[in-house]
Amino acid sequence: MPWQLPTNVRAPMPSPMTTIRALRWVTARTVATVAASMVIVGCADMMVERADPALQKAAVNRDAVAVSATDIDPIMRGTVASETSLVGFDPLVVRGYGIVVGLRDTGSRQMPSDVRAFLSQELAKRGFGSGAPGSPKMTPQQLLNSSDSAVVIVEGVIPPGAPKGSRFDVRVTTAPGTSTTSLEGGRLLVADLRPGPLYTGSRQPFPLAEGAGSIVINPFVEPNATQRDTINRSSGRILDGGTLSKDMKLKLRLQTPSHSRSESIQNTINTLFPLESKQKDQTAHGRSGETIDLTVPPSYRKRTGEFAELVRHTPLNVENAEQTAMAIRRSLLSNPGAAGAASWRWQALGKRALPMIQDLYEYPEEQPRFAALNTGAKLNDMLAVAPLLQMARSSDSITYRTESIKLLGRMGVNAEIEIGLRELLNDPDVEIRLAAFEALDRRRDPHIIGIEMGKKFVLNIVPSKYKMIYVSQSGQPRIVIFGEDVEVKRPMTLYTWSGRLIIKADEGDKLLEVFYRERPETPAVVDRVKPDMSSMVSYFARRPTPDRPESGLNFTYSETISALHELWRLKYIDCDFRAEQDRILAEVLRDDKGEKDLRPEFTAEDGDSNSDEVGPKSISEIGASRGSDLETASVGSGLDAAKARKDTVPR
Repeated sequence: MPWQLPTNVRAPMPSPMTTIRALRWVTARTVATVAASMVIVGCADMMVERADPALQKAAVNRDAVAVSATDIDPIMRGTVASETSLVGFDPLVVRGYGIVVGLRDTGSRQMPSDVRAFLSQELAKRGFGSGAPGSPKMTPQQLLNSSDSAVVIVEGVIPPGAPKGSRFDVRVTTAPGTSTTSLEGGRLLVADLRPGPLYTGSRQPFPLAEGAGSIVINPFVEPNATQRDTINRSSGRILDGGTLSKDMKLKLRLQTPSHSRSESIQNTINTLFPLESKQKDQTAHGRSGETIDLTVPPSYRKRTGEFAELVRHTPLNVENAEQTAMAIRRSLLSNPGAAGAASWRWQALGKRALPMIQDLYEYPEEQPRFAALNTGAKLNDMLAVAPLLQMARSSDSITYRTESIKLLGRMGVNAEIEIGLRELLNDPDVEIRLAAFEALDRRRDPHIIGIEMGKKFVLNIVPSKYKMIYVSQSGQPRIVIFGEDVEVKRPMTLYTWSGRLIIKADEGDKLLEVFYRERPETPAVVDRVKPDMSSMVSYFARRPTPDRPESGLNFTYSETISALHELWRLKYIDCDFRAEQDRILAEVLRDDKGEKDLRPEFTAEDGDSNSDEVGPKSISEIGASRGSDLETASVGSGLDAAKARKDTVPR
């Protein structure tokens, strides 16, 4: 079920100033429903609103966006947020030109002359044509002129506060105006990713990240396509394909500069977040009486949203935690709309707050109850397990159900949790089944079978009375088979990929006959394979080696999904087929909405163009031409807005 902002909170408009004002308004007043507030942590790493225009200048100014603490809500009085603004907590869109190789004569040599010159220089820096031992033999021009390569635009979203080395998904799109027909089977060479508009030459800002890896093509039907089997192969994504090259700094800016207050706030934060193993700097380090630098602790490396909220809700007076917890409780019960802020404040107080809220685990009103349960789960209070399981089973709100399951998934060892979550694998609602699977997988439950398909993806087998195939399109590449008897029906004949892949079987056959030819000039592979999904997926992905000569086709993750989807589309697999919705495109669309000068337009004449003479084209326009259905995705701050998490079901 999509997360939605409360009706009294308007989504920010494209105007930069309106966006910043909306950020301040929403941050100063907590979200009106507890579930919307709680989802901040789960989605903060994936969310972004339109990047501030100041970030699109050659010199990146990370101080340009701040979460204001003025006009603080009464429940936030006496917290770090009441005296400071959090600066730099804005997800950052980065992009760059790149080269995809490994295509099957579906690439293009067309590109503007300035882009060609830029890429030639980049390839030369990486050793192409240098003749050095171990370097690529092809020269930059030979690679750029090959029909097996293509110029692409690479885009990604760096999570706020992410430390160096963090991974994130990237989106790859064929350059507009080129004649590239497909990126299927391609691999992106290392490409630098920079903030702001896409430029070449000296106008470029310094790179903040790199992108590289195998491209995953969405095998599902384009929303605007007229034919059911039309697949968009001109764009794709690389799961965890981006790597951050430097730390994304966070800092606090005091509303009233003071060296003594700065030192006091610094000490308070460092008490809550003491120095961890392999953490070089203190969590809070006062630079002056005006600013305090923040270092994300290693344990919060993938939870920067949670870290930021805990810092903001940290009490300035760490004494009398019990009295503070009771005051927060009274405020919550008189105003249930403050449930989100109440939970964060309790969490910042730590386990000393638990005795003051444990009786709320059974409170009749869901907002205060979930605020208390969320706190108990985050603080690993096992008394919260039974009430959370009850809410996961019987709440009328799909939001509370899925969030309860996520909380159970992150709690400590408790057999009651595993037993309860396994039951939910048979829930009629697909969102509940998926949430239960993810929670059990996180807990490494032995009922969830996980098989590594080389370094390509993970195959999961999940016991359930509902048959389903689920594929991830963000983070860890994953194919999940729900149900133990999902197999290909017979008789059947599959003829796809222009005849390169043929699968057939007669009625009563126990094995499927598979014919595959990678290229027209290569010899064909003919095998007989078991019809169950586990065997089929393993066969598609397996790469035969001298040590393990078992037959296989060495498909990429994208090709494996495409083959499964073709079998499902022709009704040879009788089950539901679900895939994660593309989140990256939604972030990029929000970043580019309203921009007038994004990048030079590509022309379709002879590959050369003068960018000064051609009007710009925004990513949102390009995305629309690709048939995206994400233009309506919610917009909001990573701290205060709730991100819709949907699944696209091709029909």
